[in-house]
Amino acid sequence: MQVPFLDLKAQYEAIKPEIHQALQAVIDKTAFAGGPFVTEFEQAFAPFCGCRECVGVGSGTEALWIALRALGVGPGDAVATVPNTFIATAEAISFCGATPIFVDIAEDTCTMDPHLLEDCIQSRLAAPKNGQRLKAILPVHLYGQTADMDPILELADRYELAVVEDGCQAHGAEYKGRRAGSLGVAGAFSFYPGKNLGAYGEAGAVTTNNTTLAEQMRIFRDHGQPRRYYHDVVGWNGRMDGFQGAVLKTKLVHLERWNDARNEKAAWYRRQLADLDEVVLPGVADYARHVYHLFAIRVRHRDRVLAALTEKGIGCGIHYPVPVHLQKAYAFLGHRPGDFPVAERIAAELLSLPIFPELTEEQVAYVAASLRDIVTTRNR
Repeated sequence: MQVPFLDLKAQYEAIKPEIHQALQAVIDKTAFAGGPFVTEFEQAFAPFCGCRECVGVGSGTEALWIALRALGVGPGDAVATVPNTFIATAEAISFCGATPIFVDIAEDTCTMDPHLLEDCIQSRLAAPKNGQRLKAILPVHLYGQTADMDPILELADRYELAVVEDGCQAHGAEYKGRRAGSLGVAGAFSFYPGKNLGAYGEAGAVTTNNTTLAEQMRIFRDHGQPRRYYHDVVGWNGRMDGFQGAVLKTKLVHLERWNDARNEKAAWYRRQLADLDEVVLPGVADYARHVYHLFAIRVRHRDRVLAALTEKGIGCGIHYPVPVHLQKAYAFLGHRPGDFPVAERIAAELLSLPIFPELTEEQVAYVAASLRDIVTTRNR
């Protein structure tokens, strides 16, 4: 049996007439850059996230960057985030001229450890490094589960720090009944094609309840112009394409059903792998509604297990093999192996199994049986 890691074609085939109608509407109106289809998506996605405002942009990286820029993050500032994330989280900080500082993660959820965040804040206040001011916190909602936001927000309030959520893997995820993107001052989302809500190309958005912040971001994404050819600030071309707005609005109607289906597939995996001591299943916090962008297990000798699963026709992924603080691009920060031990240990063990709404029970059974055979045979 062949089991792909992700099957975008299966999703497309299920909604093909709707997608074609949406794309044709964009062509008929020739509304290709920004425009009414982007606005319609913004007006739908904001309430979906429990927010008043949504600003569509060109990618998730731009969403993170524009949110931080609008909050005044710049040279001389530092932003606290986690090392186990896609590098875009840190890139957005760097392209503001600020410096990312890292906080290790909680082992059960793979998200920012609030206790270590408090230690980081207090150490920065006691001895600022190179004169850098801690300006914001950028927690990452990883694999489809939110960070533990209440203690993070309490610390942010106490120390007067802005909180921007990296929700790029958490479309529809919830924290104590509140949606990702509505918890901090702003939430950044990626609509890369493989995400729970994926565009047919690159796209992103920022959600917020702050109308002034939203207006600043709209001006910045459009070359700094509040109206055509009048430029109040040095901005950027960060507009979302009309095609992507139309596709995303069409697919948003199905997102809750797709997220429910991902939870169903995750439950299948859990039932079939629950007794397998060699595998650590994804932790789910009692505060969370997980939406399983990824089903990331932990297993020893991960690379050998991955190779064996690949031989059996099973597509898997590693998210992410090298934590950001050990990437060559961030060598200038001077970190060494052992600086963030939990993130480093988990990075060496995590393996993402296939999960998508159209995955069949037969496919899950094959993946689970194959994994069981590989890890138990190796240990005999």
